[in-house]
Amino acid sequence: MEKRSITEKRKTEHIDICLSKDVEPVEMTTGFESFRFQHNALPEIDFQEIDLSTRLFDKQLKVPFLISSMTGGTETAAKINETLAKTAEKRGWAMGVGSMRTAIEKEQTAYTYDVRKHAPTIPILANIGAVQFNYGYGVEQCQRAVDLIKADAIILHLNSMQEVFQPEGDTNFKDLLPKIEKVARSLPVPVGVKEVGMGISSATARRLYEAGVSFIDVAGAGGTSWIQVEAYRSKDPLRAKAAEAFRGWGIPTAESLLQIRRDVPEVPLFASGGMKNGVHAAKAIALGADIAGFGRSLLPSAAVSDGEALDGQFQQIEFELRAAMFGIGVYSIEQLKGTDSLRQV
Repeated sequence: MEKRSITEKRKTEHIDICLSKDVEPVEMTTGFESFRFQHNALPEIDFQEIDLSTRLFDKQLKVPFLISSMTGGTETAAKINETLAKTAEKRGWAMGVGSMRTAIEKEQTAYTYDVRKHAPTIPILANIGAVQFNYGYGVEQCQRAVDLIKADAIILHLNSMQEVFQPEGDTNFKDLLPKIEKVARSLPVPVGVKEVGMGISSATARRLYEAGVSFIDVAGAGGTSWIQVEAYRSKDPLRAKAAEAFRGWGIPTAESLLQIRRDVPEVPLFASGGMKNGVHAAKAIALGADIAGFGRSLLPSAAVSDGEALDGQFQQIEFELRAAMFGIGVYSIEQLKGTDSLRQV
C-alpha cells in the first residue's frame, strides 16, 4: 500500500508541477524554428477542400493528431482524461493515456484511464514503462493494460533520464530490448515505443523496428523536460543541482524526426515533444511524421475540465495546419508528407 500511495502522490505532483512550473529546457529547442515553409502565392487549391484525414490502426482519423500520453491513476487525472477523451472523440483525434502501472497494481484506479467510455470510435493507446520489464512486468501485464481500456495499441515508454533524477526511480535498464521484442511479437495489437522528451536516435529506432516494434514516437527534446519536473520534486540537493547541467540534454524533436525518417524510412513515425501549434505539426509531417502528438500544451484547459476551451484549442490547431497546407499549395496529408516546400534556414 505504501508503494502504491507513493505512486499516486507522484502522479499528482507531476500534474501540479507541469501546470505551475517552468519545465521546458532553457538551452534546448525543438528545432522547428530552423525550418520554414516556402510560401506559394498561387496555391491553385480551394481552402475548403483541404483534407486533413488519415488512418491509424485501421481507423479513420479526421486529423493527423494524437493527445500524447499524459496521466491517469488519480481522481484529478480521471477528470483530465475524461475532458480530453470527450474532445478527442468530437474532433477525431487519437488519444494516449499515462503510464498504467497504477491500474495494473491497483485495479480500483483503472477507471481513471478508461477513456473508451467517453471515446468509443477513436484510436486509444495504452501505456506501460518499458523499464518495468526488469521489475516483474511482461506480456501478461501489457495485455492487461490493453484489455482494461479496450486499447487499439500500446506504447512502451522509455524514460531513463527521468528515472535517474526521480527520487524513487527505477534505473535498471539492462537488457530491455529482448523483452521489448517478446512483447512486440506476442501481443495481438500494435506495440510502439516512445521517449518522454529526450528524443530517439535513428540507431535506436532501427534496433526497435527490427525487434518488431510497430511504430515509434520520437518524443523529442524542446518541450517538457522530465529532468526538470523531477528536480522540482526532489529533496536531494545533489539531484536538484545536477539537473541544471542537463538543461540542454536530448535530441531535438526535428532532428530526431530527420534522423529516423532518413535511416529507417519504413517505420511509422509519430512526432511529439514541444508541439505547440498546427504549424509545428505541419513541419513535423513534412519532416517525415505520420502523426503529430500534443501533450502539456493541452493540459491547462483539460485540468479545469473546460471542454469548451479545449475544443477551441483543438479547432485552432486544426485551422493552423489547414492554413499552412493552403500556404504551400497542398490539399492532403499525403501531399504534405511529400512536399519540397520546407527549407532549413
